[in-house]
Amino acid sequence: MPLTSLKFRPGINREITSYSNEGGFFDCEKVRFYTQFPEKIGGWVKYSDNTYLGDARALHNWIALDNSNYMGVGTHLKYYIEEGGTYNDVTPIRKTSTNSITFSATNGSAELTVTDSTHGAVANDFVTISGAVSLGDAITASVLNTEHQITSVVNANSYKITVSATATSSDTGNGGSGVDGVYQINVGLNTTVGGNGWGAGGFGGVNADLTTFGWGEAASTGTTAEIRLWTHDNFGEDLLINPRDGAIYYWDKSNGTGTRAVLLSSLSGASDVPTIAKQVLVSDIDRHIVVFGANTIGTTTQDPLLIRFGSQESLTNFTPDTTNTAGDLRLSSGSTFVQAVETKQQILVFTDRSLFSMRFIGPPFTFGLQELSKNITIMSPNSAVAVDDIVFWMGKENFYIYTGRAQQIACTVRDKVFLDFNFSQSDKVVAGVNSQWSEIWWFYPSADSEENNKYVIYNYANQTWYYGTMTRTAWHDRGIRRFPIGAGSNYLFDHENGNDDDGSAMTASIESSQIDIGDGYQFTFIKQLLPDITFEGSTTNTDNPTATFTLQARNGPGSGYDNTSSGTSTRTATTPVEKFTDLVNVRLRGRSFNMKLESTAQGVAWKLGTPRVDIRPDGRR
Repeated sequence: MPLTSLKFRPGINREITSYSNEGGFFDCEKVRFYTQFPEKIGGWVKYSDNTYLGDARALHNWIALDNSNYMGVGTHLKYYIEEGGTYNDVTPIRKTSTNSITFSATNGSAELTVTDSTHGAVANDFVTISGAVSLGDAITASVLNTEHQITSVVNANSYKITVSATATSSDTGNGGSGVDGVYQINVGLNTTVGGNGWGAGGFGGVNADLTTFGWGEAASTGTTAEIRLWTHDNFGEDLLINPRDGAIYYWDKSNGTGTRAVLLSSLSGASDVPTIAKQVLVSDIDRHIVVFGANTIGTTTQDPLLIRFGSQESLTNFTPDTTNTAGDLRLSSGSTFVQAVETKQQILVFTDRSLFSMRFIGPPFTFGLQELSKNITIMSPNSAVAVDDIVFWMGKENFYIYTGRAQQIACTVRDKVFLDFNFSQSDKVVAGVNSQWSEIWWFYPSADSEENNKYVIYNYANQTWYYGTMTRTAWHDRGIRRFPIGAGSNYLFDHENGNDDDGSAMTASIESSQIDIGDGYQFTFIKQLLPDITFEGSTTNTDNPTATFTLQARNGPGSGYDNTSSGTSTRTATTPVEKFTDLVNVRLRGRSFNMKLESTAQGVAWKLGTPRVDIRPDGRR
């Protein structure tokens, strides 16, 4: 019998059964379909060996006028500006206490109780102490006069910190007079806490104010407490940053990375600057600062559907007047603003159930709003991204695209994603563009995880879907920097860099659906597989990259693969043409079979072509 070519449709399809998907792929891990054929995705390496505190939820890259290359990194604990691999802490200051702090120590403990009236801190906040003198032999001035993270809050006037030394019996006193404390803005939650009363947030956890509660105790939050998310954008070479549902801050590049961001409303000439917001952006076309989910002028009350914008080219003037272009708009549908995404022509504005277009129309109205779609959903404040004038986003149980009109994207892995999804942590979903490969990535938490541990990819060039496992909490496409950057485990990673997982081997695999011979009634015997694979792109230290082909047979669609045979394809030469294992001998019987290709070694890159198998009718023995 002649050899049979195994030609498969591109992409993964999990919306139908494996048997019904004959001629397609059914499962994958760290594989993409860029040229209609599967290939291993690129690897990643640490951008820097330095770490930051907290889980990064937002990244923003820009170039200053002096060609300084900055990356804004917003975590649930701090805000950093990265330059040259160093993370510079520019987290704004909330409060400065002067001559008001005292300490008490316990013999044999490194935990101190700090007294400061109406400190306003929550657990995990950061405070920098100065002006203290030694408490004794161990708790010296140098131990006290540094930045500390608050471990717990005792009450409104005291809290606890853990220092770098253990107190002895000599460590008494209050640390001297004139002790100052500089408090950074309150940290945010890293896990969404929902509901109230007994059992809210699980068996033991944190309240919305970040105080702890134990097993069976009531959480104090009455509504869902959101995780700390950030938005940020440039005003010239300077930076505007906004912790969601917090104030707007301003970092002045001319003051350097050693200075912290300050309240935008504290700048000279500030006029009616919003004091609370869900998102801030700078409209590139017309140079307005646009604030979403802002407070109304003259109050501190947040309106979740209110959009306010400052006067054109102004950093601080938000007072509407006939002589400027400041003003406001209110979204007419939905209960809250979720996300705004800027394209080349407009700003798309999402509420929890509607989509609007916001366009610059000039004086006297400055901006106009048009409702584009009702009854759409959006998963999180970071789940939509733009590619030129096209916007992609993840909804509650569907994926969407806007190309002039909003519509669902046909998704062949929809059930695979949404039936294994932790919706209680949906705010953590983050979308990113990988423009080199025409891909949209969504990182999300699976049902048994409280952190993003999986991804799903839509290739908008060939309209295919694929997925895998990876822990990433934020993403930034390449552009100013050579590689796309992903955040995870307190590091930034350069993606599409090499073939490995930060120096360790990466497992990549692709598995087909079942393949019948004839009508699937007769048994078949497979004795040979002729690989069609290229190892082009494997790193130079991999002299003979390998990948394993596995054929599995089964006797019926509902039975397991009970007959398996594997063989390895190895590259043996690269010139004058690439040579690899010519023939893999296998021995397999069954009514149907599938094929799996997997690589597990360091440095390996591969692309699968059209393998062939020697199949012939056979009796069952």
